[in-house]
Amino acid sequence: VQLQASGGGFVQAGGSLRLSCASSGRTFGVYMGWFRQAPGKEREFVAGIGWSGGSTYFADSMKGRFTISRDNAKNTVYLQMNSLKPEDTAVYFCAARTSIVARTKPEDFGYWGQGTLVTVSS
Repeated sequence: VQLQASGGGFVQAGGSLRLSCASSGRTFGVYMGWFRQAPGKEREFVAGIGWSGGSTYFADSMKGRFTISRDNAKNTVYLQMNSLKPEDTAVYFCAARTSIVARTKPEDFGYWGQGTLVTVSS
């Protein structure tokens, strides 16, 4: 599975961005996740989605602001980010598991995209 994240950029606080993660491999049975890493901080879980799209998971600070979705026909996962805050500034990574079991730790994901930078100004 090869992953390509895109959609990052510069936005003012309160704005929105949509990130995309395109997969070149099979997505059947794959649990997908988004993580982020700010300078000097550890990589943290943002959101995850099961194969059917019916099961989604969010870190507490993202609930109500971010949504995650997937289009299996396009092998693409999306992260819609609304009401962005300066503390959301980070490099965002998409990741994949070959298991359908939901996980939130980086070490549980075997495949990673290259990251896309999101900068939120105050």
